[in-house]
Amino acid sequence: MPDFVKNILNGTKKFEYRKSIPKNNFDTILIYSTYPDMKVVALVEVKNIIKLPVEKLWQKTKKYSGISKIFFKKYFKNRKIGYAYELGKIIKIRDKKITDFGVKHPPQNFIYMSINSIREMGINI
Repeated sequence: MPDFVKNILNGTKKFEYRKSIPKNNFDTILIYSTYPDMKVVALVEVKNIIKLPVEKLWQKTKKYSGISKIFFKKYFKNRKIGYAYELGKIIKIRDKKITDFGVKHPPQNFIYMSINSIREMGINI
């Protein structure tokens, strides 16, 4: 299981960083664990989206970033503004494939959904 997934699941990573955010509304992120797991391992509530100048974003979120400042700076290189999803409640998932959520191919990063749309699929959480 990739380190960032482990860190989200064990609570040491409570912020997920993005250079931009999707336009559609969402409140949940599906966490897909790549090789060797190749499956959805959790749903994570998005409590808040923080938008700040990059250095202020680091100062506000570094305690639970789950990454080094060097990695953070490389990720946001040449960016003035950054985003952080404040992660909330984690629902661990067992034995679910990405296709169970109506997704045909593994994502490049995250899949953003609403908890209601997940329930409408008949997935009990």
